[in-house]
Amino acid sequence: MKSSSPSKSIGFVGVGRMGANMALHLRDCGHSISCVFDTSEPAAKESAAALECKLSLSLEEVSRDSEVIITVVTDDIAMGEIFCEEKESLLTHAEGKLFLNCATISPDIHRMVEKRIIERGGGCLECCMASSITQARNGTLYLMVGGDRNTFEDASPVLQDLSKNLRFVGPSGKAAEVKALVNMVMNVNTAALAEGLGIGCALGLDLEMLVEVFSQTGANSRVLETDAEDMLQRDHECYFSAEHAAKDSRIALALAKESLLQTPLAQATLEQYEKLVAAGLGSLDKSGVAELTFPGRSPALK
Repeated sequence: MKSSSPSKSIGFVGVGRMGANMALHLRDCGHSISCVFDTSEPAAKESAAALECKLSLSLEEVSRDSEVIITVVTDDIAMGEIFCEEKESLLTHAEGKLFLNCATISPDIHRMVEKRIIERGGGCLECCMASSITQARNGTLYLMVGGDRNTFEDASPVLQDLSKNLRFVGPSGKAAEVKALVNMVMNVNTAALAEGLGIGCALGLDLEMLVEVFSQTGANSRVLETDAEDMLQRDHECYFSAEHAAKDSRIALALAKESLLQTPLAQATLEQYEKLVAAGLGSLDKSGVAELTFPGRSPALK
């Protein structure tokens, strides 16, 4: 589907599963993808070849060669690196550029990055995604956006091509707070479903029947739709990793601590995902938490 809006050159920093598919979709919409950069050389080369665009060798090249820069990095540390003030980074050519930062990171880091970009004459939005790889490729992401309202309006042509649900949340940091809570609740639901199905298995219940009953009662959830069958089949192909689930739960727990709130369910869920990561299984999908709850599965992990 071609975009009806004038295309600005778009550079990508971070072309893993999400970033690469977002770039492909924007290319298919008629946007000009100027370049890509990733610390993983194989991922960067593969994405540049698929997009037929430049493979940038440095961050400053990306901001030099692009009018809009979309970043999709892993965590707070990576975000600090790409917007570092002490060396060449995306900040080097930030003046007049628009940065759309899509990582799930701490709200304070989003605020810090916005401050650095604005000081250099650029524009910035946090664009938190509550979707996965399929939605990235199809342009049907649910995007929660934080930052300046006028900057949001300017960025809308690109954001609308990425999203079927676009919500402006408020100032910088607020979208990250909402995203952290979304993922906290999702992770708790996933861990609870794994426990319910694990107990059902131990009781000798027909698990397909149990899933159907769950779907028609108060046990229903979006997680039931997306993860139940994967838990039963032990198919944990990654769409949202256990490692990322742990990271996002930590962000939410930090927000709760700042608010002087006790969140024992979120804490217990984090501990489950940390067990998977410690066992070297952090690359499994979040549904892999069922490996800790079904009888006869990886008992050494418990």
